[in-house]
Amino acid sequence: MGRVPNVTRADVQAALRNPLAFIAARWTPDPRTVRRAVLTALVMAVVIVVTGGAVRLTGSGLGCPTWPKCTDDSLTTTSEMGLHGVIEFGNRLLTYVLCAAVGWAIIAVRSEKPYRRGLTLLGWAQFWIVMGNAILGGIVVLVGLNPYTVAAHFLLSTALIAVATVMWQRVREGDAEPRPLVGKAVQQLVWFMVAASVLLIAVGTVVTGAGPHAGDSSDVPRMPLDWETVSKLHAVLAWIVVTLTFALWFVLKAVDAPGGPPARTRELFLILLAQGAIGYVQYFTDLPEVLVGLHMFGSCVMWIWVIRVLLSLRERPGTAVPDTAVPAAQKPAADASIAGPR
Repeated sequence: MGRVPNVTRADVQAALRNPLAFIAARWTPDPRTVRRAVLTALVMAVVIVVTGGAVRLTGSGLGCPTWPKCTDDSLTTTSEMGLHGVIEFGNRLLTYVLCAAVGWAIIAVRSEKPYRRGLTLLGWAQFWIVMGNAILGGIVVLVGLNPYTVAAHFLLSTALIAVATVMWQRVREGDAEPRPLVGKAVQQLVWFMVAASVLLIAVGTVVTGAGPHAGDSSDVPRMPLDWETVSKLHAVLAWIVVTLTFALWFVLKAVDAPGGPPARTRELFLILLAQGAIGYVQYFTDLPEVLVGLHMFGSCVMWIWVIRVLLSLRERPGTAVPDTAVPAAQKPAADASIAGPR
């Protein structure tokens, strides 16, 4: 083992003043370590959604009837609270795991050389979303699983997944100005698809809020809407997203776009088909808990791929590439307003 360096009083003061800068000055992570740290934060963002769904689907939403303690007299679950208490408290503990994953990602990107301020800001954005959602989760318990707060809790988790996905993409790119790979018309089509996907997820939370899985065996209020009508609206929006995705793939192939956007779009189309199949099966089989949980996981995967499709429309090389680097003979012949620059 090497000799442990002496830690001076100045080192201690520097560590207390700015611990991230102190770590960054003494450690440079391998690029693979940085990518793994960022991916871990994304995976945990999905895991916390799935386990939160398990809390609701097992009727454990009030397994710990108060917050921040589990009961008025105990910080943790007690034997009298049974399995529901274990499930609810276990999900609360996973929040700390998520915080650790996000913290590790922040430390990794902050210590990377050269320093990339944009990545660090994305990491801190995740941290504050997690903190806000933890407080909102406590409010959900304190108001007895009010369906509107439950919906907001899920939507904030969706925002966390979006930021984590952007950070995961950015860590594998450079910091040069983004260069579009497709034209304005295709970009507008993608933004329509993103907007429809956001609306699809939002209406999905309404389906949940009006549906039979209230999250607890007690008398939990539901949204005063006809569940079947909202479910049909959700299905219509899903078909709109599927149609826009297929149209996007067709346009990208027609204009001979670079390989990234068509590949991500094809993957999204297949994910949507699988998600739709699960949705129809659960609808016609009276919403079995396992399928509902799988549908929630599919919603997270779908949203990740929607963001990936959006981000695939441009590239960010490590350094700016001048236009003169592409010979005129190699430039695409298609209309730039459709195909965009390669």
